[in-house]
Amino acid sequence: MRTFRLVIACPDRVGIVAKVSSFLATYNGWITEASHHSDNQSGWFFMRHEIRADSLPFDLAGFRQAFAPIAREFAMEWRVTDSAQKKRVVLMASRESHCLADLLHRWHSDELDCDIPCVISNHDDLRSMVEWHGIPFHHVPVNPQDKVPAFAQVAGLIGDCQADAVVLARYMQILPPQLCEDFAGRVINIHHSFLPSFAGAKPYHQASLRGVKLIGATCHYVTEELDAGPIIEQDVVRVSHRDSIETMVRLGRDVEKMTLARGLRYHLEDRVLVHDNKTVVFD
Repeated sequence: MRTFRLVIACPDRVGIVAKVSSFLATYNGWITEASHHSDNQSGWFFMRHEIRADSLPFDLAGFRQAFAPIAREFAMEWRVTDSAQKKRVVLMASRESHCLADLLHRWHSDELDCDIPCVISNHDDLRSMVEWHGIPFHHVPVNPQDKVPAFAQVAGLIGDCQADAVVLARYMQILPPQLCEDFAGRVINIHHSFLPSFAGAKPYHQASLRGVKLIGATCHYVTEELDAGPIIEQDVVRVSHRDSIETMVRLGRDVEKMTLARGLRYHLEDRVLVHDNKTVVFD
């Protein structure tokens, strides 16, 4: 069923829900899902509604025009999207295949409602797997001594694809600040640790040395600060002193791909609202 997804964040006050509900009722809007959250700490209100597109008398542009006065009245940060318009997602990976293979399988099985215009990698190892799915593969090597040309090419490819989102499916390079800024809120990473613990390289080795009993993975938006962007989704698996680093890595890979898939799905369905460095996720 085709729906319009209305997502709102604004300073909290009396009358927001009533005003939005009245607006939708005026145009015979049929709400199929409604989520609200009032954050007492920040004083902000968050809302997500799904409305049957066939119940409304206008298209997406008409919705935006009709709703704009309400948005101004309540100083809303808002967007409305059409579920029929698939988001374009560029995937990036290096040598490890588990996260990329899982996303490609979910896309191939119609579990992820998106288009994948290409995969970008700094190594050529995963080309055959990607091209088997009929997706263009771009090998963009990164010179450690001069990364600027490579990331200029990456930015160009993303732009040419008109990407709505970029997913770092174990892409083992740090994106430059400009790229993070240009695609703020649209680059999703999977970190193989339960952040903020064990940020940076080799988190499973760090976890083993610390003797933790839980290891996890964190799906988050990428910012200029390494592994510190707003968190979309996290999950954990229990380990013990008996588990070697290799076992922890194996267990961790399962958590990584599940966490990344859920986080990406939330993003594709417009369920994630970012405020400051936190997220509200209407899962």
